Amino acid sequence: MEFSNDITLRPRFSLELNALPENVLHAFKEVAETQKDFIISRVDDHVFIRIPKHKQHFWSPQLHLEIYKLDQQPTVLKGLFGPKPTVWTLFMFLHFIVATLFISAGIWMYSCIVLKTSFTTPLVLMVLFFILWFVLYFSGRLGKEAGKKEMKMLHYFMYNTLKDYEIIRS
Repeated sequence: MEFSNDITLRPRFSLELNALPENVLHAFKEVAETQKDFIISRVDDHVFIRIPKHKQHFWSPQLHLEIYKLDQQPTVLKGLFGPKPTVWTLFMFLHFIVATLFISAGIWMYSCIVLKTSFTTPLVLMVLFFILWFVLYFSGRLGKEAGKKEMKMLHYFMYNTLKDYEIIRS
């Protein structure tokens, strides 16, 4: 899997496997018991592969796999790389706050224009919030770059676990 340099902060991928979902889920359960390089947890049809706490940094990614089968189709494995849920929630919260403040400053500026008063302060605030949004976005990109080596390790580990199963299409 190649990690392109596009806008995606949370890369996704999909595979079709020639195996039953239960067998694939069992393979992850077995490997979780025999290795210590990754933390593997399972909830229903979802498998989470994480870096151990002592090796993690703020930007450490995790790999979320969803494994399911639809009728007569082959088993589908959908993967999503992302930061720890707390980091992702923090970033989404900060984006929401900045967007809300930007819109509020825009409303304030509009009110100042309609009332024919000085709109310098809300305009400056809008520019600052816009710059802050870019800072948040690019810090997320830098975080993705910082975790790229670990993303490749997680991806390799997943493929190594699936080596006994035929991948029909990726």
